[in-house]
Amino acid sequence: MTLTDSLQLLGCDFTSAPSRRKPVTLATGRLDRGRLRLDGLERFETLDAWGERLSQPGPWVGGFDLPFGLPRELVQTLGWPTAWSACMDHYAALSRESIRDAFAAFCNARPVGGKFAHRATDGPAGSSPSMKWINPPVAFMLHAGVPRLRQAGVTLMGVDGPGDPDRVALEAYPGLLARSVIGNTSYKADDRARQTPDRLIARRTLVDALENGTPPLLKCAGLRLKLSHAQRDALADDPSGDTLDAVLCLLQAAWAWQRREAGDPRWGLPDCDPLEGWIVSAAA
Repeated sequence: MTLTDSLQLLGCDFTSAPSRRKPVTLATGRLDRGRLRLDGLERFETLDAWGERLSQPGPWVGGFDLPFGLPRELVQTLGWPTAWSACMDHYAALSRESIRDAFAAFCNARPVGGKFAHRATDGPAGSSPSMKWINPPVAFMLHAGVPRLRQAGVTLMGVDGPGDPDRVALEAYPGLLARSVIGNTSYKADDRARQTPDRLIARRTLVDALENGTPPLLKCAGLRLKLSHAQRDALADDPSGDTLDAVLCLLQAAWAWQRREAGDPRWGLPDCDPLEGWIVSAAA
């Protein structure tokens, strides 16, 4: 894969149960001398439609806001296969109810303060454990998303599975980039009652920082987001934060592509457990 005008960058804000009210949101863009131009936003009301989009020919590099793996401690305790492909086959065959029951039993057997098992990437990324089935239900996001990524035939970086080298998916986490600008300030809410002016201000602050390239991750890479006036307003005015999260994942994908172009065959990922995977830029 080489950097040409035909290379597309993707950023995906994912939901395990998309609908017209809350679809999967995909941001698309291209790099031009350190400036990431936002080309557009695509929305998918079904998982099948999203999977079909990803099955289309590349080249593209994308950041996807869903976990690519489970904690090794959890997998070993449950007696599941410890090879990633076999583990994902086993996981995909389970119902959500079976997953919830197995994970709840695991947590119930552990002491307070250590209920969940974590992946190694959770610490530096500040992410929720990928076994969490509520608030946020990332375990179900993995269950819904990874099988369709595999079915689409893409390469999933950081885990042990083959794929198309012209369609590269990286696990992204928008909160990692957002916190470097606004700390723990909340900038989004699906609940209308919590869609406050303070959250609107936080989104505007975050968008301004992305355009100016001031977050440490972007500043070190010489990256900036390029938006039209209409795009800027659209990102700030979406109280759910879904469009902004997709763009944050897009920027993480651009960062990873720059690392690849600089000669890093791991796209900025450290050596990591191929069963668990790694969140892009968490080790930066």
